Parts: sequence; C-alpha cells; structure tokens
Amino acid sequence: MPPKPSTRARAGGGTKKAAAAADTKSTRTRGRILDAAAKVLSKKGYAGMRLGDVAAEAEIQAPAIYYYFDSREDLIEEVMWVGLAQMRAHLTQALDAATELDPMARIMVAVEAHLRHELELSDYATASIRNAGQIPDSIRERADREAIEYGEVWRGLIKAAIDEGQVNPELEPYVAQMLAMGALNWAAEWWSPRRGSLDSVVVMAQTFVRNGLNRQD
Repeated sequence: MPPKPSTRARAGGGTKKAAAAADTKSTRTRGRILDAAAKVLSKKGYAGMRLGDVAAEAEIQAPAIYYYFDSREDLIEEVMWVGLAQMRAHLTQALDAATELDPMARIMVAVEAHLRHELELSDYATASIRNAGQIPDSIRERADREAIEYGEVWRGLIKAAIDEGQVNPELEPYVAQMLAMGALNWAAEWWSPRRGSLDSVVVMAQTFVRNGLNRQD
C-alpha cells in the first residue's frame, strides 16, 4: 500500500487549489468589469463614462476597479482594443467559412459580419466604433494598430474583387474601402430595433456596397 501524503504535501495541494480558485474568480471579476465598461462606453461615450456606472453595472464597489485597472483610461484602452480585436476575429472566422465564394460575395459576407457584430453581438465593437474619434492619443495607440489590421482584411477583399474584374475601374480602392467602412460604422450611431430589423439593414447595406463597387458595363 503506498504511503499517505504528508501533512505538508496535503496542505500544499490545498494551497494550490485555493490559489487557482482565487485566480479564476479574479479573472471572472475582471471580465465582468470589462463587459460592464463596454456596455457603459457604448451608450454614454468617452466623456460620459463614469466608473461609478461601470461598478453598478458590474455589481461591485467602484474602488475595486482599481485592483484590476490602474485608471479609467486604462480600462477604456482595454475595451477599445478588445472591441477591434474581437471584430477582426469575427470577420476572419466568417470569411474562413466562405472561401468557396467569389470575391464580391465574400465582401457581402464581410458586410453582414461587420454589421451584426457591431450592432447585435458585441458592446465592445459598438464602444470601439462610436468612440474612435473621442479617445485621446495617449490611449489610442493599441486600438489604432488593431484598426489597421482590420482595415488590411478589407483591403485584401477589395483587391481580390478588383483582380477578378468585379469593381468599377474608375474607383480608387482606398477611397472606396473607406467610404464603405464609414457607412457601416455609422450604423452604430443611428440604428436601433425601432428603426427596423437588423436583417433588413444588412440586406440594404449589402445592396448599397455592391452597387457602389460593381463594374458598370
């Protein structure tokens, strides 16, 4: 029969389990704070976001936020970055499932993925888009890098459609991309379920982008 573990060994094992449980709880609390901040930021904007509102949404005491984030700006920076990183991951996943489609059809997939993630699936994405022009330079560097990566995905989609002869040759690719993305991003400012179903917005946006890009023969 194997020897029983020593008291020290048993105590050590218990300490590791307690530490793991504490770490899991800490991770959940941090995530709850971020979720709450994304929701508040998406609705009230950079200037209107108060840590008291975030704490109330997260159901914690406001001072507890400083255990996880050094400042209000640190919290906002994280929300902005997460919003764009998640949006790029969502778009990439949607495109990976549509590799058999032609380039213009893949752009339509991107239009739907962008709008649904922005308006329906993620407070982070809404917060990032609505506050992109409001946050100070001191906390925008990481989000800006992610925005560039996201734009590169769209650049590749439009280039593929150009190479396939599906885009009006009179269009300048960068301007066309920025106009299309600008229209999609602006939906975060005006759309609500009271203004019609998201499904209809997606269909109209796809028609708008397709007709704007299509070769006119």
